[in-house]
Amino acid sequence: MKILVPIKRVVDYNVKVRVKSDNSAVDLDNVKMSINPFCEIAVEEAVRLKEQGHASEVIVVSIGTNAVQEQLRTALALGADRAIHVETDAHMESLDVAKTLAKLVEQEQPQLVILGKQSIDADNNQTGQMLAALCNYPQGTFASNVAISNEHVHVTREVDGGLQTVQLTLPAIVTTDLRLNEPRYASLPNIMKAKRKPLESMSLDSLGITPKQSLTVVKVEDPPVRSAGVKVADVAELMDKLKNEAKVIS
Repeated sequence: MKILVPIKRVVDYNVKVRVKSDNSAVDLDNVKMSINPFCEIAVEEAVRLKEQGHASEVIVVSIGTNAVQEQLRTALALGADRAIHVETDAHMESLDVAKTLAKLVEQEQPQLVILGKQSIDADNNQTGQMLAALCNYPQGTFASNVAISNEHVHVTREVDGGLQTVQLTLPAIVTTDLRLNEPRYASLPNIMKAKRKPLESMSLDSLGITPKQSLTVVKVEDPPVRSAGVKVADVAELMDKLKNEAKVIS
């Protein structure tokens, strides 16, 4: 079985995000970039399935400028076998990404596509579902457990009411949630080996995709600063403030 894992380059989750002085976008100058955490979980799950004997090859793919090759090499160091870089300077919205990935699915014919449920920059949670619709594949989203059995994949989903397990016939699309696994650290020998693993580059035009920007960013702002709290001496004072100042009770 071949597994395709799309990954995205985002600001590292440990970094405090800064907004540009003109409020046009997030300031990315000299900012540490990493694999999107949900994508990293997807890479780990694909590698585990390979280690369990369910897969013969794990392919990672990312869309963007040459800078994304850093994250592709990281994914190779984590255990992926080869990488595909789709080169573009254009801003890619969820549908554009899904259409691009659908073309790669058509070329590579993977039996399973595992991707993060969302990216921590845009937080759209759309690409996996759109990809499943374009490919006409069954989908298991928000996965907290994935198990392969013959021609099926059983996905335990985290839903509002608890957990739901679905059985999907391969080929299928799975999007990962936080509790699916804990990604491993890349060892130094694997980082060195990753430099020799194949990384193929192709242009977005070669896939016949023309990005269409349907959304316009009007303004980017820092969240409002929360005002300091106050201490109260007793319950009576608390009730008085809730009733007369906050007016949340009557």
